[in-house]
Amino acid sequence: MKMSISDTRLPERIFLSPPHMSGGELGLIQEAFASNYIAPLGPQVDAFEAEFARISGHRACLAVSSGTAAMHLALRCLGVGPGDEVLASTLTFIGSVSPATFMGATPVFIDSDKATWNMDPDLLAEELADCQKRGHLPAAVVPTDIYGQCADLDRILEVCRPYGVPVVADSAEAVGANYRGRHAGKGAQAAVYSFNGNKIITCSGGGMLASDDVSLIEKARFLSQQACEPAPHYEHKVIGYNYRMSNILAAIGRAQLAVLPEKVEAKRKIFEYYRENLTGTPGIEWMPEAKYGRCNRWLSVMLVDPKDFGVERDEVRLALEERNIESRPVWKPMHLQPVFKHCRARINGVSENLFKRGLCLPSGTQISPSQQLIIINYIKAIRNHRANNLK
Repeated sequence: MKMSISDTRLPERIFLSPPHMSGGELGLIQEAFASNYIAPLGPQVDAFEAEFARISGHRACLAVSSGTAAMHLALRCLGVGPGDEVLASTLTFIGSVSPATFMGATPVFIDSDKATWNMDPDLLAEELADCQKRGHLPAAVVPTDIYGQCADLDRILEVCRPYGVPVVADSAEAVGANYRGRHAGKGAQAAVYSFNGNKIITCSGGGMLASDDVSLIEKARFLSQQACEPAPHYEHKVIGYNYRMSNILAAIGRAQLAVLPEKVEAKRKIFEYYRENLTGTPGIEWMPEAKYGRCNRWLSVMLVDPKDFGVERDEVRLALEERNIESRPVWKPMHLQPVFKHCRARINGVSENLFKRGLCLPSGTQISPSQQLIIINYIKAIRNHRANNLK
C-alpha cells in the first residue's frame, strides 16, 4: 500500500518520547553554579543518589554517566570475566547486553513470555538446568523490565537461587514502576536505571546503579572514579572508568525525580487514551499489564495483526512518518542481531512475533489529547484506506 498524504503532513513533528522538564531544573542548576560544583561529583550528585535511594527502597545508589555504565560496573563488581556466560533477556536494548562483552563474557539469550513480554522464568529454569549439566553455570542473569513492565523478579530469583547465580535487574526503562508493592529492581543483587533523554525522567543522559549491598556500591563507586587510590598523587592498582555523573546533570535529575509520580500517571493516561479510542479496531492489540505490578507505560505499545488490520506493522509506521509522526518497532531481539549471531539462545518465538507486529506510539508526557486523537484517527484511516481499496 502506498498512501500519498503529503497534503496532511503535520507542520510540527510529534516525537516518540521527548524530554519534558518539570520547571524546577533551573533553580537547582543555578544552585550548582553558585556552589561552583560544575564538574563531575558534588552535592547535587550526593542528593540525587540519596533521593533515588528513598524512592526505590535500595540501601545505596551510585549515579553514573549512563545505564550502560551502571550495568558494566554491576557485572564487574560481581566478578564477571572472560569465558563466562551471562543469561539475558533477548527482547531488550543492546545496552543491557553489551557490558557482558566488555568483560569478555558471552551473552546467552532467553525469550519472553506472552503474559508480560519479559524473560520467561520457565525457559530460564530450563537453560540453568542445562548449564549445570554442562558444568558451566552463568556468572549472572540479567532480566529486562521491558517498556516499564517489571519482569517476574521473585520467580527469577527463585529459579537462580539453587545455583547461586546473581541477578542484575535491567530496570533502565522502569523507573517509577511497581512490582509486588516495591519499586522496579528492588530485590535483585543490583539494579540498573537509565535517565537518557527519552526515558520517563531524564538528566539528558545518566544512569543509576542501586543495591542493598552497600559494599558492592562502594566498589562500583571506586571503579567509576578511575579506581584512584587515596593518595596525594594519582595512584592506580587496578583499571577503572570515567563513569562519574556531572553535578549539573544530577541537578536536572533531582528536579525530574520530584515529579516522577506525575510522570507515571501521565504515561499511563496516554496509554489508556490510545487503548480506549482504538478498542474495537480489528487487528490491534495492546501490551498487557502483569497482575503482579504496575507498569510505568514508558512507551505505549500496540500490536498489529496484518490479517485483521489489513496492513503490515511497518506500513503503519511509514504512513505515520509521512505525516511527521514518529513511531518505532519494538526492540529487535538480541538473538537476531548480527553482532550476536554466534550466541546461544533459548527461543519460543514470542520476541520474534512481538518484533514483527509491535509498534511504539508517541508517548511523551507533553503530548496532548488532541495530538493523540490525530494519531488515533490516522491509524484508523490507514486501515480504512486499505479496506476501501479492496472493495
